[in-house]
Formats: sequence, structure tokens, C-alpha cells
Amino acid sequence: MLIAQISDLHIKAGGKLAYGIVDTASMLSACVANIMRLNPLPDVVLVTGDTVDYGRKTEYNLLKELLAPLGMPLYFVVGNHDERSALREAFCGPGFEYLEQGSEFLQYAVDLGGIRLVVLDTAVPMEGRGKLCSKRLAWLEERLSEDHRATLIAMHHPPFATGIAHMDALGLEGWEALESIVSRHKHVERLLCGHIHRSIQCRFGNTLASTCPSPAHQVALDLRVVGPDCFVMEPPGYQLHMWRDGRLVSHTCAIGEYAGPYRFRQGGVLID
Repeated sequence: MLIAQISDLHIKAGGKLAYGIVDTASMLSACVANIMRLNPLPDVVLVTGDTVDYGRKTEYNLLKELLAPLGMPLYFVVGNHDERSALREAFCGPGFEYLEQGSEFLQYAVDLGGIRLVVLDTAVPMEGRGKLCSKRLAWLEERLSEDHRATLIAMHHPPFATGIAHMDALGLEGWEALESIVSRHKHVERLLCGHIHRSIQCRFGNTLASTCPSPAHQVALDLRVVGPDCFVMEPPGYQLHMWRDGRLVSHTCAIGEYAGPYRFRQGGVLID
């Protein structure tokens, strides 16, 4: 099972640039093209939130058009820039029945063949921060208790402080209760998150929580106690998660055109 994770797309409609600078639509097109050149192709694509910038129907319509070349199943996580009902309206019908599970929160569980995906809703409407209330946590406890196969939990806000002060200020309320649940359920293989626009890993409970880079702009790496909220145009990226032989192996992929690949050896001998 090969899972491509893309996150924090921030699609804007009408040719608008995010923050007046970032052409997120064109950058997502480049990401989709990059994914479709992979061999082997991913079995599914997981989109871990902030799919659009302002939760507008026009943005979701464009998002659907931009993702159309992906022929594999898509699984969405709601982020703080998303609007649940607009996302559900844009992506409905065959292949998206899972979005109809529940009403208040966009949460669901699906079988990916050998591994299970449980999607958790951390969004707070009209706010950047995340929250796991008692209802959402109880739902997760039920899902983890009903099936003990290896499980991925996908969510937008990471459940740990990253050291990037302005992003941590928009962190996840309820992470302590989440860690307690995850610690009790040893079959949780990984927590896959977005929100930070960078690749970061942290030990969490008895497993690992990680964040995914953006196919557009990245949050500036600034670990000062008080740092400004800035982004940089570092190489865009996404992640590939390979489930094989009972292990999840993750790769961070850069999007773009780069020289190579070149051979290490010629005639079976390492080139000097």
C-alpha cells in the first residue's frame, strides 16, 4: 500500500495569489503531475487539510478540477482554512461516500487494505487553532477499540509543539487526552498531520506524529521564542508512506525539475 500525502494547498480561485505572492493553483498542478509520474503510482492520496484558502465554493470547484488528473481514491481531512459543508458539496457521489459519515464533524474510518485510516476533525470554525473536544475524542476511542489492525490517524493540527512560536500559538487543544488514547491503543502506527507546511517528526504516545510539507509555500523555520509569522518559497513537497511487511516507511518528495538521476556505478564498478 502506497499513500501519497499532500497538505496545505490553500487554493484560491480567479487567478488570485495567496498572500499576493503564491500561485497555489499552478503549484498544485505541478504536484499532481509529479505524483502521476511516479512508478509505482500511489494507491490513494491523503489530503491533510487547508485544501483551499477561504472555504469558498469557487475555491473548492477549482480544487476539484486541479485534482481530477489523479486517478486514485482521494481522502480529505478538514483544516482550519476549510469549510466542511462546502467541501462535502464539492466532493460528493461515488468515491466520496465517506464524507457523509457524521454531520457535525468530518470524521470517518476506511479500510486501505492491510492498514486502516481513521480521519480526525480538529478544526474550529473561523479560527486557526485546533481542538479535540470530548465528542471527537470519544468517537476516536470507539474507532480504535472496534478494530485492532494497524491504524493511521490523519488530522490537520499536529498534537505537539514544533518550536515555531506563531504556529504553536495555533496549536491543538486536547492533545494530552489524545496522547492518552493513542498510548492505550498499541496498533496506532502513525499520526499524519499538516498545518505546519514543513516536514517535522515527534515521538507521541507509543508511536510517531509527523507533519507534511506544502506543495506551495513553507512556513519559515524560525525557532526563536518570539518569531514573526513568515513563509518562504523553499522547494515545495509532499510525502509518500509505504506500508509493507508490517512497517510504515515514509519519504519526503521535492516537487520540481532537477538534474539526474545519475548512475553511481559504471560496468558494476563505483565511479571514481
